[in-house]
Amino acid sequence: MTPTPVGMRCPECANQRTRVVRNPTGPRTGAAAFQAFPATAILIAINIVVYLVEIAKSGGGLGEIGIETIYNTGGLWGPAVHELHQWWRIVTSGFVHVSIMHIGFNMLLLYFMGRLLEPAIGWLRFTVLYFACLIAGSFVALWFSPDTVSAGASGAIFGVLGATFVIARGRQMEAIAGQIGFLIVFNLIFTFAESGISVGAHVGGLVAGVLCGLLIVAGEQGRFGRQTPTNRLAIEVSGMVVIGVLSFILALAVA
Repeated sequence: MTPTPVGMRCPECANQRTRVVRNPTGPRTGAAAFQAFPATAILIAINIVVYLVEIAKSGGGLGEIGIETIYNTGGLWGPAVHELHQWWRIVTSGFVHVSIMHIGFNMLLLYFMGRLLEPAIGWLRFTVLYFACLIAGSFVALWFSPDTVSAGASGAIFGVLGATFVIARGRQMEAIAGQIGFLIVFNLIFTFAESGISVGAHVGGLVAGVLCGLLIVAGEQGRFGRQTPTNRLAIEVSGMVVIGVLSFILALAVA
């Protein structure tokens, strides 16, 4: 099994007669790319806009953004969540970045993973999964280091990696699962080896992504009983919403 223009295809789909043509007119760009993975495109656009706001607030330039600007733009900080009741930081921190390298690497990885996973599970599952992992990353980040200002989309992206790995295994796409597994291990080693990286956000996002992936695989394998596609979608999305809401409540509790 390999990625196709419509994402990761399940074994059943691979046996169908519908012909899949690999990028017949070249790489998808513009409107074609948006139609293929709209949620990914919108998430990347939001991150870029927020980073431009950060640059404007910091006086311009592409140097590292200061802690004060990160905080004022929506960075995560336990005392602000707990004492000032700024609960929205649990979400907004996932769209704030520290430097051009920080957002550049995160958006590049989100682009490649999003164009692989989103067409394979649909924009709704992908969007709910992304935010559930983002919130779970914020929860564990607050649990590990509530007094540290943190920011970045990497917790959510780790979740996308974890979900992609589980779904690829569930669809018997071992080659893709192996590549994603290597990427996860490499990034975990980097997470623990380098200072200044939110270990909690990465671990929390990854665990949530694995759980969301298991929900989707369970639905595909009929473990929720005989359901219509609409009912299955509702069950899977509801399960991911529960993960996000529970993570949000726990984030408030540990802040």
